[in-house]
Amino acid sequence: MKIKIIALGKIKEKFLKDGIDEFLKRLTPYSSVQILELNPIEIKDENLTNKILLEEGEKILSNIKPQDYVITMEINGKQYSSEEFSKKIEQLTNEGIGEVVFVIGSSCGIGKNVSNRANLKMSLSKMTFLHQFARLILVEQIYRAFKIMKGETYHK
Repeated sequence: MKIKIIALGKIKEKFLKDGIDEFLKRLTPYSSVQILELNPIEIKDENLTNKILLEEGEKILSNIKPQDYVITMEINGKQYSSEEFSKKIEQLTNEGIGEVVFVIGSSCGIGKNVSNRANLKMSLSKMTFLHQFARLILVEQIYRAFKIMKGETYHK
């Protein structure tokens, strides 16, 4: 199974880049993981937020194929334990899903057009994280999911 993470914005902090790169390297024996960074649209007028999220959504959707399984990261999405998340990834693998696409929006969230396309809406926590931290946490949890699936010791 291939995994793509579509994220709005670039990671600026070196420690976050280093952490993400480390987990991407660790993931290579398990899965092909690609991160696609899209430029967010600057919101100068808060009254235009929904309109801009829809525009960003069109950019996101143009990078998703009809057969992709899409998981959006949303505040009110389903929360999983690491073990449950691992079982979900394993289930998708067993179902023959070719590519899973995770979507991390900007600090303002994601547009309804992207949310409506999601096969699954997921939340990392009830806590709020910077969206740049969310990327690191997501990549680590994907790695952890594969380690759990293989019965390897990392997850303890």
